[in-house]
Amino acid sequence: MKEVLAASRPFSWINTAYPFAAGYLVATGGRVDVALVVGTLYFLGPYNLLMYGVNDVFDYESDLRNPRKGGIEGALADPATARATHRRILWACALTNVPLVVWLLALGDVAAGLVLALVVFLVVAYSAPVLRFKERPFLDSATSSMHFVGPLLYALVLVGADLGSRTVWPVLVGFFLWGAASHAFGAVQDVKADREAGIGSVATVVGAHATVLGAAGAYAAAAVVLALLPWPGALAALLPLPYVANVLRFRAVRDADCERANAGWRTFLWLNLVTGFLVTMLLIADALAA
Repeated sequence: MKEVLAASRPFSWINTAYPFAAGYLVATGGRVDVALVVGTLYFLGPYNLLMYGVNDVFDYESDLRNPRKGGIEGALADPATARATHRRILWACALTNVPLVVWLLALGDVAAGLVLALVVFLVVAYSAPVLRFKERPFLDSATSSMHFVGPLLYALVLVGADLGSRTVWPVLVGFFLWGAASHAFGAVQDVKADREAGIGSVATVVGAHATVLGAAGAYAAAAVVLALLPWPGALAALLPLPYVANVLRFRAVRDADCERANAGWRTFLWLNLVTGFLVTMLLIADALAA
């Protein structure tokens, strides 16, 4: 159980459960029902186990060469028991995901079901053999971003929200740009390890330096898009700016010293918690203003 729990990376659970729950509550005016509870529970634990567990199993050989694995940034099974551990992880993924996914499919309409199916597919396709979206440069960052935007999109479709509304589409686009930038920057620290393992990524293709600049640009673009929200939502445009500052600290990084970017990635992990708090305050302010 400890190994299975570690594979789900509990520190990051909030990053997927929060978008679903916040999107559902805001879109419904604070409605609490079965769909909210089941969806939040699903995107809290089982979804993360599927996302990170499948990744840990099929990226094991490259993770062995990666010095940052084995802690908060990713579980690493003991080589002596790896096969048994990986088997347990995959069984746990199936046993925890299938019942809740079926339940959610029963709660929503066809459109919501298709979105949920797409979100789950992208989680598996990112790491699973043959598909391996994580090894397809640029598609890797887009897919990774959808891992976090997907729960929010699903919540909005589930409750029938107007995706074209000025209060909705800037959030989706800005969130997507944030996610793509975050994945790209995260890939910088692994350039050498990925190349040694023969794994492609946006960072291995364009290089560490260019990827850092691209990530900063995507964060900045997210800020511009979020500025289009009605007041006080437009204040969300300030939230990506600390990420820009964090990334640009490593603008001098090159492929040879790409591991230096890990310090920025660790800052990113904690910065997410601060940003989540600020988003919560902003949502409360927006609700009070309405």
